[in-house]
Order: sequence, then C-alpha cells, then structure tokens
Amino acid sequence: MEQAVGNELQSKVSTEHSPWQVATLSKSLKDWIEKLGRVWIEGELQSFTERGTNMFGSIRDLDIENSIEIHAFASSGAEIASGLSQGDRVVALVQPVFWPKNGKLTMRVIQMHKVGLGELLERIEKLKLQLISEGLTDAGLKKPLPFLPNKIGLITGAKSDAEKDVLQNSRLRWPEVDFEVINTLVQGDRAVAEIILALEQLDLMPDVDVIIIARGGGSFQDLLPFSDERLVRAAAAAKTPIVSAIGHENDQPLLDLVADLRASTPTDAAKRVVPDIAEEFSKLSNAAERIWFRMSSLVENQQQSITSMRSRPVLASPFGFVDNQQDILTQATRRLVEILGFRIERSTAEVEQLHARARSLSPQLTLERGYAVITSADGKVINKAKKGEAFSVISASQEISATVDDVRERDVKRN
Repeated sequence: MEQAVGNELQSKVSTEHSPWQVATLSKSLKDWIEKLGRVWIEGELQSFTERGTNMFGSIRDLDIENSIEIHAFASSGAEIASGLSQGDRVVALVQPVFWPKNGKLTMRVIQMHKVGLGELLERIEKLKLQLISEGLTDAGLKKPLPFLPNKIGLITGAKSDAEKDVLQNSRLRWPEVDFEVINTLVQGDRAVAEIILALEQLDLMPDVDVIIIARGGGSFQDLLPFSDERLVRAAAAAKTPIVSAIGHENDQPLLDLVADLRASTPTDAAKRVVPDIAEEFSKLSNAAERIWFRMSSLVENQQQSITSMRSRPVLASPFGFVDNQQDILTQATRRLVEILGFRIERSTAEVEQLHARARSLSPQLTLERGYAVITSADGKVINKAKKGEAFSVISASQEISATVDDVRERDVKRN
C-alpha cells in the first residue's frame, strides 16, 4: 500500500500552488483501496434491504459501536444465503470498494451466510475442551463462598425478574444483607463487554465478598454471551468468588464451568449465598438445647457417682477401714508370734537332741568314764608297746609320760 501511494505521489506532486483535483484524489484512493485483499468478518446484520437483485445494508461490530456498509449486485456473482434478516449474526467475505463520485467507502460482499446453531455449538464445544485442557474448570480452583458475605456484588439486567428474585430472597433470608448492583445487558452481542466491565469493577471493590451473575433463563441464542471466551476468562481470573445464576436447565453456558458455584436459578443463588437467619437461629437454639442436655446429663451422672461413693462404707466411716486393717495386722502379728515361738521351741529341742547325741559320741566323755588313750612319742595311738618304749597316757584330766618296763600279752576272746 505504501508503495502504491508513493507511486501516485511521484506521478504528480500536490502543493498549495499546484493542488490535485478532487477526481485525481478519488482515483488515487480508488486504485489504492481496490488493491487491498479480501477479508472475512463477523458481526450483526443491520439496515438490510434488497432492491430487486441487489442488496444493501451494514454489519455492526458485536461489541462496540462500529459498523461498515455493505452491498452486492447481481452481476458480481455474490454468494449470499437466503432468508437473512436484520439482526442476524453473519459471517461475510468482503472486499473494500471506493466510490469516487461521492467519496464513499463500502464493502462488496462476495460470500455471506448466517452463523448457524451448529457452528455456534461447535465453537462453544471447542472452547469448552480448551478450558478443560487449561485446567480452568478444575474443582481445586473453586474458591469457597463466605458464610455471611459483607457485601454481595450483583450483575444482572435492569429491573429484571432475576434482580428481583436475588434481592427479595436474599433479604427474606437475612434482612441486613448489603448489595452492590450493576445493571448490564444480559443478551445480545453488546452484553459481553458490559458484563466484563461490571465484573472488573466489582472485583476491585475490597468490601465485595462474592459476585453473582444472574439472568432469568432464555433461549440458546439469548445465553450466548455467557459462553463468550472473554467473559469466561475474565470470570476465571477474578479474585472474588463468582456465582453463575443464569437460570437455565437445558443449556449450560461455559460460565457455569469456571464459576466457583453454579446456581440453577437466581433464587437458588440467593439461597446458596445468603444464610437463612431463621434457620441459623433454629440451629443455634438446637445446638444450645443439645449443649444444655449434655451438660445436665453430665452433672447428673457426676452427682450420682458422688452419692454412690459417699454411700460406700469406706467413706461413710473413714476410720472403719483403718480399724479393719489394724485388726488384720494384729491377728497377723499374733499368728506370726505363735508360729515363730513354735518354730523356736521345736528348733531348740532339736538342737538339744543333737547336742546330747554329739556329746555321747565325744572321746572326752569316754575318758571321763575312766578310760585313757596311750599315744607314742609322735602322738599316734598305740595298741602294742615294746619294753623300754616311751609313751604318754591321756586321761580325762591329765597327760602322763611313762616308759614301758614290762609287756605281757593278753588273750582276748571276741564274740
């Protein structure tokens, strides 16, 4: 394009004193624009009219107030689907055309067809699989909702049934609940940008603890904004817990998959986000009754245990146990003395018997009866002596030394 403009400028220089004719500028623009290529666009069909075999209209951007004019002539061989009407979402292959006569820029339609339900479903399914593969639908990423939110952010249509249901049911459950409501479009192509802006605003408010995005159901086409990739990713990136309350059953927008909680209806969202004050008081009352019952039972059981303990003999007469043990100890002492006395007496008698038996076997006792022991000079007992041999005679009280003067043999008969 820059080269085309440069060539045109080189062919004829435009100055204050040598300006171009309007036709020259128009021709240059026409030549430059017609060198541009074809492009596929998507948008909403507006101002659509058919004049004979020709078609005129405009295509508006799905999000912002931008539009382009389109046309098609029968002679151009455009392939335009039949049955198109204003408000349809279309995809078109266009080429820019500049009209030098009035300086108008339009887009020549080469092909155009309505975005069908099957195509939308296919797009949504592909996006769904992509979100799942990225992990944005994982249960581990779901943020828990606060038990009693300080303030609830609500994104819904102005004066809609969804807004009414959420506010009324929430305040019936907890009259002091506080809301920050932002009304937006909830259907149509422009709804996505408004909902995202409201979501970003609420997510930046530090006192907003949870955000509800609500709508009272609708057809598949009506719910398309809630499957838009930009809105879905904005909800997944929000720091504040998101509750999706689109109010549908047959179709599930992708917002439900990434939201931290899916509510079946706006009323259900109110019940899930705001606790019921009557129910909570009932729970507190029941809990207090259970605590009182358990404490009463515990005290009663302890009182019965104390009464049972006090009725026992050891506590009824504390010294009875001591006296009983003293009697047992006295009896045991007496029994021990008797046993020890008997054993000492018996042992003494046994010792005396052993003493008498040992004494009867004692050589000293034999000597005291008049016997004597004759030993040689080296102390050995001798039964036979020789004449002139020295010997000793041991009696009971003396030891006598002597010499053998004479020896006579005795004839001893033994029985």
